[in-house]
Amino acid sequence: MNKFFRMMAVGMLLVAASCEPMKMDTYEKNLEIPGHEWAYNYKPAFEVTLQPADTAYLYNIYVNIRHKDAYPYSNIYLLIDTQFPGEQPIPQRVELPLADMTGKWLGSGLDDIYEHQIPIQQHAILNKPGIYKFTFEQNMRQNPLPDIMNVGLRVEKAGLRTNEKATQ
Repeated sequence: MNKFFRMMAVGMLLVAASCEPMKMDTYEKNLEIPGHEWAYNYKPAFEVTLQPADTAYLYNIYVNIRHKDAYPYSNIYLLIDTQFPGEQPIPQRVELPLADMTGKWLGSGLDDIYEHQIPIQQHAILNKPGIYKFTFEQNMRQNPLPDIMNVGLRVEKAGLRTNEKATQ
């Protein structure tokens, strides 16, 4: 009988724990490139919502790229517009390396598909609650850009900000 009550207590604790809202420490979303050919006019956008408590953290921000082995370049240039809550977008051109000097893909691969998670900012300060919008535009000379299957954004908490960093 005692064993039965212990099992009931454990079961009730598990049910109670599952009812509490989970706190999201990571945002990640990937979007498919139509026809696996990324045209200039296709500009995937990602919205990350931060609550007031989330502004106490530093964040690591990554771009996810998934491509075929037939992708003809060792890198990809993107124009990334970052829009903080209530502000105008800030454009930035970034180069994302996809292969090393010998042409070997840097990402993880399965068959002829390669995935990359490339950091674009480490320990970023996102100090305003609200919606942050990130818009990606391919910025290569070739249009459309072939063999790009997906593009995505990952934003993860990197730790609490210290008072020194919070006042900068």
